[in-house]
Amino acid sequence: MLSVTRLNVHYGKIHAVRDASFRVGKGEIVSIVGANGAGKSTIMWTLAGVLKPSSGEILFDGKPLPGKPHEIVRSGLALVPERRRLFAELTVQENLIMGAYLRHDKAIEEDLEKNFALFPILKQRLKQYAGTLSGGEQQMLAIARAMMSSPRMILFDEPSLGLAPIVVDTLMETILQLRENGMTVLLVEQNAGRALEISDRAYVLDVGHIAKEGPGKALLDDPEVRRAYLGELA
Repeated sequence: MLSVTRLNVHYGKIHAVRDASFRVGKGEIVSIVGANGAGKSTIMWTLAGVLKPSSGEILFDGKPLPGKPHEIVRSGLALVPERRRLFAELTVQENLIMGAYLRHDKAIEEDLEKNFALFPILKQRLKQYAGTLSGGEQQMLAIARAMMSSPRMILFDEPSLGLAPIVVDTLMETILQLRENGMTVLLVEQNAGRALEISDRAYVLDVGHIAKEGPGKALLDDPEVRRAYLGELA
């Protein structure tokens, strides 16, 4: 569904992503793991159209990815950004409506109900301001807001950041449930262990380039990965 070939991204003179190539098949959970500052979020913001690549090819469903963020959303790709980035002074309901701002079809109410089935607490919080929700509830809302654009693939940028371990457990179960419901997922995550546990395949990003790739469970058992990203001693 997504094919990225020799992607390069610069911040001025800083070469943040170096010849990175990876792919995501339909119905897969694919993760990109790596240390803080490795370039993971840079890749996500590039896929979302916020950053422009210096070079490389990005294909979504075999076609070049559109250049503007709203065109990318309309093509079926949605981002759940790092730190949620909700509209804090809008209600839960208003945030969800914002997620569907490009849609003109009649299935919006149906998709709202699907989100409430996945996150029942959001229905109870409809009139509550997003900024007053707990961290876990805010992450639920960020996912539901992205889902309201009716995507075929969803990008998660550091979704576990700042969440308690028990909330992270629920988050990972939610991502698995989305895949069971037919969603394709690209997950960028500093918590390498949790990401690799649920991933069909994964890539290790090291200072902007892909250092390793393979099945999630295989990388989870890789001694080098365990030492570098899971804190295990040699």
